Amino acid sequence: MSMFFIIAVIVLIFMIIFQIAKASEYVSVIKGEEKAKKEQNKINGFFMIAFLIAGLIGIYLCNKALYPKTLLIHDSASVQGEKVDSMLRVTLVITGIVFLITQIALFWFGFKYQQTDKRKAYYYLHNNSLELIWTAVPAIAMTVLVVIGLRNWYSFTGAAPKNAMQIEVVGKQFGWIFRYSGNDKIFGKKYYKLIDDAGNNTLGQDWKDQANLDDVVVQGTMYLVKDKPVNLIIGSRDVIHDVGLPQFRLKMDAVPGTPTSLWFTPKYTTKEMKEITGNPDFQYELSCDQMCGNGHYSMRGIIVVVTQAEYDVWLAQQKPNYYAVFPDKDPSNQKPQLADTTKTTAAISALPSKKM
Repeated sequence: MSMFFIIAVIVLIFMIIFQIAKASEYVSVIKGEEKAKKEQNKINGFFMIAFLIAGLIGIYLCNKALYPKTLLIHDSASVQGEKVDSMLRVTLVITGIVFLITQIALFWFGFKYQQTDKRKAYYYLHNNSLELIWTAVPAIAMTVLVVIGLRNWYSFTGAAPKNAMQIEVVGKQFGWIFRYSGNDKIFGKKYYKLIDDAGNNTLGQDWKDQANLDDVVVQGTMYLVKDKPVNLIIGSRDVIHDVGLPQFRLKMDAVPGTPTSLWFTPKYTTKEMKEITGNPDFQYELSCDQMCGNGHYSMRGIIVVVTQAEYDVWLAQQKPNYYAVFPDKDPSNQKPQLADTTKTTAAISALPSKKM
């Protein structure tokens, strides 16, 4: 019903526009084509200025109302994200100045140089200097912005610091899987044919590889350490996903069969960000920024940034995924063996008793 109503409104609007256009033609015939054209130019010139003023006021009001709802209201939560914020602000300033100049000139020229009997049109066909200026200046500006962007991009997609944490991030429809290497600091091998969600082997870890035996696998929530670099090794189990880190100002595609990487250094713990944002329910978000299927909207992960001491406590509480797949191998599930006291009792009985 609502769709029918919308279609009816659209058809009605087109009919009204058509009738206004026809009425304008009849008025032109009655008054005379030339006179009607001049009056129309004056009206159009007035609306040019009116639209310019209304548009600039609208831009100001929208910016004032919506800017506090953007991510830029707070600093980046990562050191590398500061460069992205800086680049974005420079881009907004340059494009904003160009936008204002061109739009004001566009509407003002439409008003100022409307047709009148006192002015004759002058046809300005060609000017090499002007063409060189409006071609070279944008090209130079774009080149500078691209160079800045590439420099920032390579700074956090290149080699991570040697002391960086190593975390594997794998996307699937529709969730995130995180793997932490154990004490050996080596991720075990995996094979997609070994993936078994029902058997807790969500990554297809190959248990013949000893490096897998101490790897910790968690889903949905990733723990990071404040002021410590972290290198994310990113992949996908099925289709193309995208690791979006809005508060950290970073993102990277998760491609099946082609690992990608991204590293950054968190600046604030989750607790500190709650105080900075004034939001007691604040959470760092890991979103999928690539349309990946019907459940794309629900593909959201949580990032918890803690101190090193808090992270050590959390990690100590985690069990290797090997024990989830083979619970009978888990030492905590082993029943303590009772000592055989039969022989000990017999030996004590055989001892000679002391005479009093």
